[in-house]
Order: sequence, then structure tokens, then C-alpha cells
Amino acid sequence: MLTLYHCTNARSFRALWALEEMGLPYDLHVLPFPPRKRHENMHDINPLGTIPVLFDGDVRLTESVAIPHYLATKYGPTDLAVAPDEPGYGAYLNFLVMGEATLTFPQTIHLRYQVFAPREERRPEIARDYAEWFGSRLRNVETMMGASHVAADRFTMADISVGYAVMLALSVGLEEFVSERLRTYFESLRNRPAFQRAIAAQGPAA
Repeated sequence: MLTLYHCTNARSFRALWALEEMGLPYDLHVLPFPPRKRHENMHDINPLGTIPVLFDGDVRLTESVAIPHYLATKYGPTDLAVAPDEPGYGAYLNFLVMGEATLTFPQTIHLRYQVFAPREERRPEIARDYAEWFGSRLRNVETMMGASHVAADRFTMADISVGYAVMLALSVGLEEFVSERLRTYFESLRNRPAFQRAIAAQGPAA
């Protein structure tokens, strides 16, 4: 049985969404955020104290963009991954990683200095710098992506990666950086039945 440790609407949502897209059975543990401070024995589950954590038997994965690719390649074949001999393979891998490393990372630093730090330690100027950094990288994504999806002219795990980054921006006050094209793109993603099931699986708090 696959077991996922997750916090509502956190980056672990990528893993939850991927599980639903694959139609795989799983056991879900929804934890309070931040789990390293609010969930007993979290460091036994993941020494970093972060989510996601996916257990597949003795295998433990903790990276939110690795998990969707792992699921697609281990439990496929599925069109949710792009094969090495397909023309869109390079773009698929690039956008898969880009969603986290390029788009989500600056948002987390923005949130740290704008929201999560104690009031006396907040640095709005640093938060704004990272917000604008995110915005410039999001514009670059828009120039590189395909007409309707980021790679291979179809929905893939790379869309889960990038789509979550857009979802986060729209929920944490960075919507000014999300163009109409990307809003339309995300609207198409969130209308997917698997996305809706993943939202529902989190429970009423989502």
C-alpha cells in the first residue's frame, strides 16, 4: 500500500494529485502545518520534518516533483510521463523540475519573510524581492510552454508540477504575477476530475 503524509494545499498536493490521476490506492495522513513542529514523531517519518513523504513498501520519497514521476514510471505505462524517445521528453523533465526549483522555491521565501516569521523578524523588502523573482520566472515559463500544456502537447506530471506552483501563487497573494493565459491554463487543470478528488481527499479544511 502506498502511504502519503501531506498537509492541506502544501507542495505535497502534487503527490496527492498524482495518486488520483493514476487511480492508485493509497493511505493518506493529513498533518497540521508545519508538521515538524506540530506532528509528534515527524522526524522519524522524515528526518527533515517536511512533507511530502511517500512510502511504497520500504521505499521512502520526500521530493514533491520526484513522487509524480516515480508513480508514473513505476506504475505505468501511462501518458502522464513522457518517454525518452518522445520529442517532448526534454521539456517534460525540465518543467517537472522547474515547477519546484524555479517557481515554488521563491514563493516559500516570500512567505517566510511576509507571513511565517514572527512579526518583528518579517522583512517586507526581502519578501517583495522574492515575489518579483518568482514573477520573472513565471513569465519565462509562459514563453517556453506549449499552447495548452507545458510539454508533449498533453497533460503530464510536469503539468502537476507547474500547475501547483500557479495554484500556490493564486492562494498566497501573488496573483498579480499570474497572466490571463496562465489563469486559463490553471482553470483547465483544476477542472480535471483527479484534481477535484485530491481536493476532496484533504477534507473540509481544503
